[in-house]
Amino acid sequence: MIQTEATLPAIRRNGLELDVERIRADFPILQRQIRGKPLVYLDNAATSQKPLAVLDAMERYYRETNANVHRGVHTLSEEATAQYEAARGKVAAFIGACCPKEVIWTRNATEALNLVAYSWGRANIKRGDRILLTEMEHHSNLVPWQILAAESGAELDFVPMTDDGLLRLDHLDRLLTPRTKLFAFTAASNVLGTLNPVKEMTAAAHKAGALVLVDACQAVPHMPVDVQDLDIDFMAFSGHKMLGPTSIGVLWGRRELLNAMPPFMGGGDMIREVHLRESRWNELPWKFEAGTPAIAEAIGLGAAVDYLQEVGMDAVHAVERELTGYAYERMAPIEGLKILGPGPEKRGGLISFVLGGAHPHDIAAALDSMGIAIRAGHHCAQPLHECYGIPASARASFYLYNTKAEVDALIAGLQKIAEYFGV
Repeated sequence: MIQTEATLPAIRRNGLELDVERIRADFPILQRQIRGKPLVYLDNAATSQKPLAVLDAMERYYRETNANVHRGVHTLSEEATAQYEAARGKVAAFIGACCPKEVIWTRNATEALNLVAYSWGRANIKRGDRILLTEMEHHSNLVPWQILAAESGAELDFVPMTDDGLLRLDHLDRLLTPRTKLFAFTAASNVLGTLNPVKEMTAAAHKAGALVLVDACQAVPHMPVDVQDLDIDFMAFSGHKMLGPTSIGVLWGRRELLNAMPPFMGGGDMIREVHLRESRWNELPWKFEAGTPAIAEAIGLGAAVDYLQEVGMDAVHAVERELTGYAYERMAPIEGLKILGPGPEKRGGLISFVLGGAHPHDIAAALDSMGIAIRAGHHCAQPLHECYGIPASARASFYLYNTKAEVDALIAGLQKIAEYFGV
């Protein structure tokens, strides 16, 4: 198990090259067989697998420390609170936040995005204002703004895409107007893999007087991300996509913005004083964390951050780029297969595709019979698929524990499927 810097030579061959087989030993689920075949897990954009370090941290909390946080002076509660808040500090350092108080725990990135729409949006967006999104957004960064626009009378604008899945940034001068209050966009498309130029887009938004919210679900787990360097205002991401558990997500926001926002939910822990007819709110970050939180999950996410920090995010990104380039090169010649989005040099670690007349669900089911797990559907990005004139796609997505041999297994499976459907 990766635990200390002393183990780094064991996982690094040289520079950014990782000993992936050494890393794979930390993930028990990768030893499974599916339908008599070794598991080839290529659905990392949906959720990642968990290393022993994360599983052990969560089990240890339940075995040795289990207690509520912030609410007791006994030893177990104090230990639980210390571990819980230490995890917040780890996440803050991981994304370059000024301080841990800018990190708000949520259930997932969806809740984090909804928190901004509900709390900041309802306090700041009014009739006639504009909210700028893009055509490649996940439903979680689309539906909350549709709801807010319908309630407030605001208008939605969208940055269009090119045929190869890049944003038409030449439209920003027209779309970013004095009425634009927020530019909310994904750092990396969960369908196309497109890596968007966050700093460039943020600078354009700020020049127009708009705030910036970034959906970083497909960025934070896969590459170095520094919120101060990017100069953004809000960022959302999920723990389960970065080796952590489900039911824990993160909203990062600039402290002055969060301080000015009203609470998202009311209840225990988010209050300073409660009287029969009025209440006073707690300080950051607890103002936005009502009720008993996901304590073990936060601790697990902290362990996941430790793991990724030790491996090194530059190394993680390098491994994924190599795998994606290799997969792209091998998939492109398959008869009838069309890859969605840009070339490998402009995408993250995933490839979505269609294959002749084969339905993506049939492709995924056929690959599952070979022990290969991919995703099929519209990937919670139905408008994006409508732009391409297709109802769904198949998606293979990679992470630090995947290998070229697994890509070869995927290619062999796709070739069999192409033959079966007579593509």
